[in-house]
Parts: sequence; structure tokens; C-alpha cells
Amino acid sequence: MHRRDFLISSAAAVAVAQNTNDAVATAVIGVGNRGHHLLTTGMKVPVARFVALCDIKPDRLDRAATTAARDKPSTTTDWKRIIERKDVQAVYIATPCDLHADMAIAALEAGKHVYLEKPAGVTPEQVRDLVRVARKSKTVFQIGQQMRSNERHAKVIEKLREGIAGKIIMVKAQRHASDDLSHTGPSADWFFDSRRSGDVIVEMSVHNLDLCNWAIGSRPARAGGFGGNLLWVNDPPGRNTMDGYSLTYEYVNGVKLSYTQVFFHPGGMPGGGQYMYVYGTEGAVDMNSATFYPRARGAKPVVLGEPAQEQLDVKHLSSFYESIRTGKKPVADIEAAATGALTAILGREAIYRKRVMQWDDMGVTL
Repeated sequence: MHRRDFLISSAAAVAVAQNTNDAVATAVIGVGNRGHHLLTTGMKVPVARFVALCDIKPDRLDRAATTAARDKPSTTTDWKRIIERKDVQAVYIATPCDLHADMAIAALEAGKHVYLEKPAGVTPEQVRDLVRVARKSKTVFQIGQQMRSNERHAKVIEKLREGIAGKIIMVKAQRHASDDLSHTGPSADWFFDSRRSGDVIVEMSVHNLDLCNWAIGSRPARAGGFGGNLLWVNDPPGRNTMDGYSLTYEYVNGVKLSYTQVFFHPGGMPGGGQYMYVYGTEGAVDMNSATFYPRARGAKPVVLGEPAQEQLDVKHLSSFYESIRTGKKPVADIEAAATGALTAILGREAIYRKRVMQWDDMGVTL
């Protein structure tokens, strides 16, 4: 395996390596909990070679350098040094959410391929600015909304498009945890500050809402809801993020979505965890089990897809490099990134402002 510089054609985001033995020189900005996981996962992708690592915390850099010792990467505490390097072709960005858009924009403008952890931004303005740059870029942009690489979900959604459940009319989804996120863990210094994380709906539930968007085949037109800091009040001190909320969305195509997230669902009580039900005129689909339940009396459930064998994160990162090398459209492109983030932001603002929020209120055109 060897490295070399590649020139990106102005015509398209074409393959940066014609030979399957050529590696893509990759850097990671942010090697905390999620960033280190991405690095570990990326080490399993044959074409990925890690030449540089960045984090503001020396202990994290040391751990990441040990993980990537095979590739002998350099380390830095200044992310701009990564962007300036001519030998870096691709960048993973896994920093706190409020930094995502600015770093991704800088990397794209420098001609780097970008794998950005979700969300695409924590404000409509951040998302808008990233969309403008990503659409003009000749390099690959992929968002870390890994559910888009789930083959089982893809098969189920294909069946929904074919009309197995009839016309989709409503979706019910949730993300219920039995406990709060760690108050002392690696993300505690920013996660509970909504200005940095975008609040729990943007930082976490963007995954679930993106899957809803994908299954519904549309985007929200409006949203309304209620929520707040209900149980873990000012815990940890200074917290201004929610620990429970309920939202209702109405989509452009008329579909209704009911969504809840809580951090206090007792572990021994049924009905916890994450699920998503898609209701249609002819029956309903349980996305978790990939099973269709017909409305007709006596009709038997139909399994639509078997669990995928490949690890989801490996598959998602592999698809990023496939897009770099072949010019194939990313499985989770800037449109999915922006729509997912804006769906979450729309719901958050409806709760914060205590009114029904219209999609157009955000001022972003997709």
C-alpha cells in the first residue's frame, strides 16, 4: 500500500485512485469518543491510511496515535494545520456539533473529501452555509447518518415505495433510554450545552428522524411539540438540554409523524428502546424487525429483509471511500445531511418557541 498525491478533476468528483492498491491519505479532526471509534473503524477499511490526527486534548491524541500506529500519523492540536496539508486527501470530522459546519466548509474549500459526523449543523444558518459550499465542491461529502447504509432498511423502504403497505399515512417513532448520558464522560463538557450540541434532538435523534424522512420519502412542512428538562433538572449544573419531549410533524406529502425521546424509561418496563412503525392504507411495517403486518383479517406477517451481516459503521465508511474512488453518489449526501439536521432543528425550535414552526421559517432552500 502506498500514498501519492492526486489531482481532482474540475469536471466531477472522479476516482482519486485507479489502482485498487492505492490508499487514500486520511486525517481525523477530533479523536474523542466518537472520533476514536471512527478511527478504529476506518483502520478496517483497506484503502484508508491515516496520516494525521488532531485533538485539543493530549491524552486523546496519544490514544489515537497508538491505535493508528500502523500508519505512523503525525499529531496536532490545531485543526487548521490539517486543512493546510497538501498530502491529506480525506478528513473525518468528529468534534462537538457546533464546530461541524465551519470545519467541513474549510475542508471542502481546501479540496478535501469530507466525512462529517452528524449533525450537519446546529442552526439553520450553519446548515445553509454548508449546503452552499458542498453543492459547489468537486470532492465527496458524506454525513455520518449510518442508517442510510443499512441494507435491511433499504430493502424495506424499497418495498414501501412499491406500495406493499399502500399509501403511507402516518409514522410513529421513538428513542427511549433508561438513563441519562454520562455526566462525567468525554462528551459531558459540551453535550449538555444546547448551544454546542444543538440539544438532544439534533445531536442524537437526527439519526431516527433521518430514517423517518427516508421512509416517508419527503420532508416536514411544519412541526409542533412540548418538552424540557423534566427529570434531570440542572443536572449536571448548567444543563439547558431536554431529557424528554414529544413532537408531531406534518410532511409535505401529508404524512404525519409522532416522535418522542426520553431519558427516564425504566429498563424493566416494556416499550423502551428505539422503534419505528410505518402505517399505510394496507397495513403497517415495523422497521426494527423488517416485518409487514397486513390490515386484512387473517393475513400473516411478511418478513421483508434479513439482518445485514456487515458491521454498519464499516459499511458506511467503506461507501465513503467508494465514492471517492469511483465518483459514485454518496449514500448519505449533503441533501440527506441538511434535511436530517433541519428536521431536528425544526422540532427543537417548535418546542423552544412554543408554537407551530413552518419549514420555511428556517430560511433554508433545499
